[in-house]
This record gives sequence, structure tokens and C-alpha cells, in this order.
Amino acid sequence: MGRTRLYRNGELVDRDFPVAEIGGRLEDHSAVVWFDLCAPSEDETGLLRDELGLHELAIEDAFAERQRPKVDRYPTHLFLSVYAVRYDEHEIKACEVDVFVTPNALVTVRESEDYSLEGVERRWDSAPQLAKSGVGFLLHGLLDDVADSHYAAAQALDDDIEALEDHIYEERPHVGRRALQLRRALVQLRRVALPMREVLGSLLHREHDLVDDVMMPYYLDVKDHTLSTAELTESMRELITNLREAEVAVQGNRLNSIMKKVTSWAAIIAVPTAISGYYGMNVPYPGFEQRWGFGVATVGIFGLSFLLYLMFKRRDWL
Repeated sequence: MGRTRLYRNGELVDRDFPVAEIGGRLEDHSAVVWFDLCAPSEDETGLLRDELGLHELAIEDAFAERQRPKVDRYPTHLFLSVYAVRYDEHEIKACEVDVFVTPNALVTVRESEDYSLEGVERRWDSAPQLAKSGVGFLLHGLLDDVADSHYAAAQALDDDIEALEDHIYEERPHVGRRALQLRRALVQLRRVALPMREVLGSLLHREHDLVDDVMMPYYLDVKDHTLSTAELTESMRELITNLREAEVAVQGNRLNSIMKKVTSWAAIIAVPTAISGYYGMNVPYPGFEQRWGFGVATVGIFGLSFLLYLMFKRRDWL
């Protein structure tokens, strides 16, 4: 048993039937079939090649690692490569989803179970009135779920960047390391989210009969989501750059403050060192071998040190 669906005349008539029966189901030209392959076997690969007649280059791309998000057009079908993402522990977890689109079949190929298709199926079940649009309806549910995953990850990443911004002016360790983690996550997100604009733009060309007039507004809505994600990532890119600059400025200010304190205490300590060194000479001096000489030196040490302390404190150096 696998993830499969069969629509006929806009109605869901069967689901979760074995993938091996796909060939027989496709003989009915009024049917629209969807099936999913997760880490497919050699037999399932042969099904794509023999039953659906998919181009060998498209099949090769589907099983190659880390394809860029794109749309390739072949004489009998389209091939799409997109990435669903999940933001977790300041990292972007991406799962590649390759899609074959024929006039009456939609095939999804996932590299792992990291991306669940339950959200896609819920979208299909929530809009049965659109099922008459066939493969275009099925593909919209998938792309909408992928685009929403990009936007949700971007929002979560934006919240973490804003939270880190509040901590810049607090003396907390590992702020710089966290900023680098968020920057790396942003780069990963932009790498898979920004090309979605081109993917949607290519599908909306009238040269494809995939998107009919009924589904056109829904595809435009998905494209709007991708543009919103792109704008959000662009603003985060500027924010995290400013964040790094602010962190360097704050660290410079803290270093200046520390240097002022160290210099001030060094000046205060220099006073008793100078007086004790003067009285430590092996030559006669005022108060030599007299008790009042020791008293004058002691009073001078504490008096001048306290005076310097007050001066530095007034200038906010201590």
C-alpha cells in the first residue's frame, strides 16, 4: 500500500491502492491519478520509465541529490524540483520533492519522510469543488503547502533574529555564534525559497494548459506567498547585517569602557607605588627615621588615591 489517489470527473473515487496498480488505472483517460514515492526502489523507478514514459533525464534528476528548484519541460510531461523546509533549533531542514506532471497523473518523489504529505492531502480534501481542474488542482495543493512551509520558516527565523537583536546590548555570551547560525539558516532558506518565484512564473505561462481559469487565482495566490517570503528574507538579510555591525560596535564600546577602568585603576595604584618607592630610597628624606614621616607617606598614599578615585568616578571612568 502507498499514498495514492484516483479522481474521476472531479470526485475522489479511490485512495491508498497499491502503486503497482497505477498502470491499469491510467488506462482510463477520464481518471486523474496521484501517487507518491518515498526513497523509491528499482521496481518503482521502472514504473516511472515504463508505465508513464517519463524522460530519462527527468528520472535521473529526480534521483540525483540536491537539484536546484526548477521547472523542466519535456514533450509529454513537466518535471519540477522544489524543497519543503522546516525551521528547527536555528537550522533549516530541507527535504527535496521532485514532481512529474503528465496530463492525467501527478507523481511526487521524496528523498525521505522528513516532509509529510498530510498537509497536502488536507488541502485537497478541503477544496473538493476544485478537483475538476485535474492535475492542476493536485499540483496547486503541493505547491501551496511548500510555499507555506517557506513562509512559516521565514517568520520563525525573523522572530529569532529580533529576539537576538534585543540581547545585543545585554552582556550575554554566544550572541555572535547565534548570529552566525541565524545567518547560515537564512542563506539556506533563501537558496530554496527565492527560486520558487521562477517556478510559479513558469507554470503561469499560457503555453501550459496545466493551469485553467478556475485555478489561475489560486496559483497567483501561491505566487504572492512566494513574493512575501522573498521580501521577508530580504529584510532579514539587511537586519542580520546590521545586527553584526551593531554587535561589533557594542563590543568596541565595551572594550573602551574596560580600558578606561583598567587605566584608571593603574593610575590609582601608581600613586602608592611612587610614594613608597620614594621613601624606599637609601638616602635621607624629609621625615627620615621619624614617625611623622611614615604618617605623611601613609596619608599621602590614601589621600591622593582617594582624590584620583573621585576624579575618575566623576568622569564615569570607574
